Amino acid sequence: MTERSKGFLAIIACCVTWGLSPVYYRLLADVPVIEVLAHRTIWSLLLFLAIFAVQGRLGDLPRAIRGPWAGRIALAALTISGNWGLFIWAVQAGHVVQTSLGYYIYPLVAVLLGVLAYGERLGRFQALAVALAVLAVALLTWGLGVAPWISLTLAASMGFYGVIKKSLPLGPAMSVGGEVALLTPLALLWLALQGGGALPAGLSAPLAFGSGWGVSLLLAFSGVITAIPLVLFAYSARRVEMTTLGLMFYLNPTLQFLCAVALFGERVTGWHVIAFAMIWTALAIYSVAGIRQSRRAVALANG
Repeated sequence: MTERSKGFLAIIACCVTWGLSPVYYRLLADVPVIEVLAHRTIWSLLLFLAIFAVQGRLGDLPRAIRGPWAGRIALAALTISGNWGLFIWAVQAGHVVQTSLGYYIYPLVAVLLGVLAYGERLGRFQALAVALAVLAVALLTWGLGVAPWISLTLAASMGFYGVIKKSLPLGPAMSVGGEVALLTPLALLWLALQGGGALPAGLSAPLAFGSGWGVSLLLAFSGVITAIPLVLFAYSARRVEMTTLGLMFYLNPTLQFLCAVALFGERVTGWHVIAFAMIWTALAIYSVAGIRQSRRAVALANG
C-alpha cells in the first residue's frame, strides 16, 4: 500500500469517526454537558501524553504552553471547548440537523475569514459559493422565523479556531495537546466542585463517572474519539493533497445529517431541504474551483 493510500484511509477513518460521533454522545444524553466536556478534555490529555512519550516528545509540551504563543494556545483552547460544548449539547438536545448544517457551512466561513484576517483573494467561483451559502442561511432564517444559531455558532467558532491555529508554529498534535493541557485544570476543578456539591442548584448533579461501568467507560473513551481523529488527520495531511482533504471533510456533516434523520428521527422541513441543496451546490462550486486551481498550480510548477 502506497503512502497516499494510507493517508486516504486515515482521512476516511477520521471523518467517519467525527460523522458518527452524535451516536456516541447521544448515549451520554443523561450526563451534564460540562461533565462530558471535562472528561473529554482530561482523557484526551492522558492519551496525548502517552503518544508524546512514545515519540520522545514529552518535554516539548511544557515548552509549548509556556512559550511565546501560550496566549494563542489558550485562546484556541477556549474557542474549541466552546465549540465542543455546543456540539455535545446540540446532540443531546436533538439538534443534529443543525450541527451538520454548521459543519457544511464551516469551510465557506473559513474562506471568508481568510479574506478578512489574511487578505486572501477569492476567485470568481469561490465568491459565488460563499454568496450562495449566505443566501441559503438567510432563506432558512426567513422560512423558519429564527436564525439557525447553533449552525452559525459552530461554523464561526471553527472558523475562528482555524484562524488562530494558522498562526501557531506547532504541529497539530502538539498544538491540540497544549490546548487540552491548559483546559485540564479547569476540567478537574469543575469535577471537584460538582462532586463536592459546591455548584449552584441549577448546575449541581451527582457525578456520572463512577456511577456505573457503562457510563464510566463511555466518558473515558471520549478522549480516544477526540485525540485519535486528530492524529489521523495530521497523518493524512502529510500524505494526501489538500483538495482531497477538503472534499473528504464533507463526509463528516453528511454522516451527521444521516444520523439525525435515519437514527434520531429529527424533523427536516422544506426550508431545510432548500437550504441544504443550496449549500451542497455552493460546496460543489467551491470544490471544483479548488481542484482546478490546484491543477493549474501543479502545471505551472512542472513548467
